[in-house]
Amino acid sequence: MADKNDLAESVDQPRKFRISPLNFATAGFFILAGYIFINGAKITGSPYEHWSGTISLIFVLFGVVVSLLDIIFRNFFAETKKLWLIELSFITLVAIIFLLVK
Repeated sequence: MADKNDLAESVDQPRKFRISPLNFATAGFFILAGYIFINGAKITGSPYEHWSGTISLIFVLFGVVVSLLDIIFRNFFAETKKLWLIELSFITLVAIIFLLVK
């Protein structure tokens, strides 16, 4: 009986929206995809007229993947401080791997 009361109390409580670094990355990817879709992609001064839609779809895919990673990290780390630490570490690791491969 006590379990039902605890469950009912937790359902009634409003959920807090926690901002995390991967939220900013997701928003950045979606904004970048929209910008490239509207204005077109230009790298080193030469426009990629036929590739703008493809490049914007790639950034939308990146945004969806990063959003799913954010959900996964939120399920594993309940505290906001730990979540920020893990997500910033993840972003740093991805940036280092990107620079090493480049």
